[in-house]
Amino acid sequence: MKTMQDYKCPCCGGAIAFDTESQKMKCPYCYNEFDVETLKQYDQEFQNQAADDMNWETPTSQQWQDGEEDKLKGYVCKSCGGEIVGDADTVATECPYCGSPVVLTGQVSGGLRPDLVIPFKLDKEAAKEGLKKHLCGKRLLPKVFKDQNHIEEVKGIYVPFWLFDADAQASIRYKATKVRHWSDSNYDYTETSHFLLNRGGNISFANVPVDGSSKMEDDLMESIEPYDSNSAVEFQTAYLAGYMADKYDVTAEQSIDRANERVKHSTEQAFANTIKGYTTVVPENSSIQLQNGKAKYALYPVWILNTIWNDEKYTFAMNGQTGKFVGNLPVDKAAAARWTIGLAVLFSGITYGLAWLVWLLGIL
Repeated sequence: MKTMQDYKCPCCGGAIAFDTESQKMKCPYCYNEFDVETLKQYDQEFQNQAADDMNWETPTSQQWQDGEEDKLKGYVCKSCGGEIVGDADTVATECPYCGSPVVLTGQVSGGLRPDLVIPFKLDKEAAKEGLKKHLCGKRLLPKVFKDQNHIEEVKGIYVPFWLFDADAQASIRYKATKVRHWSDSNYDYTETSHFLLNRGGNISFANVPVDGSSKMEDDLMESIEPYDSNSAVEFQTAYLAGYMADKYDVTAEQSIDRANERVKHSTEQAFANTIKGYTTVVPENSSIQLQNGKAKYALYPVWILNTIWNDEKYTFAMNGQTGKFVGNLPVDKAAAARWTIGLAVLFSGITYGLAWLVWLLGIL
């Protein structure tokens, strides 16, 4: 049996106790007071809240059509393990992940046929310009990254994605605060009031993307979102002409946890946006029930450059539909040292000049 000493404050989580003066349960941390019956009802609702139910129907039957695989060639890179797919006219190329030379000789086999594809909207020249702009103004960037020949290595690749659709029914509890500041002649004051808020309702999701390639980092692919999924068309092998495609090695079933994470976060954020007038709003507990959860297999266009500098890998990626560009950059340590020394000399000169001026003013 649960005793009063076992209850936690719904607002701040602190241990609460019975206050003889108010005849209520009182939190010694945020000073909120609760009727005993109200507290029991709150705890009962918390205990009865349903656990998340986030199951999906994953694709199993979308197979390649007769003769369609004959139009494609495949190769598994011996350096990094990437499985590359190209059109039948592609013979020799480079692995888009590690830069190793590859020859596409084997026939594509196994795996599901993509349901959808978003065709490339931006060509290689746009990708090169995007990279140039990304590198522009970076004083401490090694010279090799500004070399034109290096920029020519940008490659277009279709990255596999699983797209998740679902209707969600959610019940979410938030902790919120209101903070007030004021002052008098002696002190500055801060008052923080704590609140417990509930939100519930329905929300639908369409085409929530999850990267289906283990060679592509999830945070990199998510950082070049969003894609306009309304531009997706039924997959045809003709869209691969002149480009490469990565064959998924993360299945739809293996992507469900990531899809659930994105759906849960988006649901909590969407419902939090309906809460106004508070300083902070943080989700405390949520129950999400999914209905009609389905996944589709799609290819999304990405311009990518992978390169090694000083034994470290650097990856640049551009959304082949919108042009959004991201990428981590190295620092030329020699240039950084010269820059630091230059700043130190500059500030030393300014300090010496000010000291000399003060000395002259003192004499005058």
